[in-house]
Amino acid sequence: MQRAGIAPIAGRRVGKCSGGEQQRLRFAMALLPDPELLILDEPTQGMDVEGRREFWRDIRHDASEGRTILFATHYLEEADAYADRIVLIRRGEIVADGTTAQVKSLAAGRTLRATLPPADEAALRAIPGADSVELRGDTVLIHSSDTDAVARHLLNHTAARDLEITAQALEDAFIALTTDDPGQHRTTGAAL
Repeated sequence: MQRAGIAPIAGRRVGKCSGGEQQRLRFAMALLPDPELLILDEPTQGMDVEGRREFWRDIRHDASEGRTILFATHYLEEADAYADRIVLIRRGEIVADGTTAQVKSLAAGRTLRATLPPADEAALRAIPGADSVELRGDTVLIHSSDTDAVARHLLNHTAARDLEITAQALEDAFIALTTDDPGQHRTTGAAL
């Protein structure tokens, strides 16, 4: 009970527990046989922020001790922050399997941000690998599946400075890889 963080509610009936406390109770029951593999479905649903943080701290501890933890979730921000490996499934087929960075780069590419006064939009669009270009004053945003090549070009052939390369959100990759219409924002499951 202590391990699952439910010792303070030991005398309480399950029906009187909050949703987060019930999730912690399920977690405690899953730990009873001390399994090598722990499978969890939506493990933080109903938990408050503090409960989620404690839960993930405990899960990380279990993983560092050698326990394998598999969880399914719709909370993609949590998956992005805590999962070592992401598996996305579409219609029963695995469409992505790797680290969060690998999965995000499969579908969504990355965005390069740079300061470049004055920027020539046509010249930027002509850079090999530039998928889209957006100008915001002296700031240039270039979306690309090969931002390394775009960065090399900007650094070697322009006066660009303050380059930043950021991955798209896991949610963007999830939508791109699991829906028939990437513009359609429907919720489906992800196995992580």
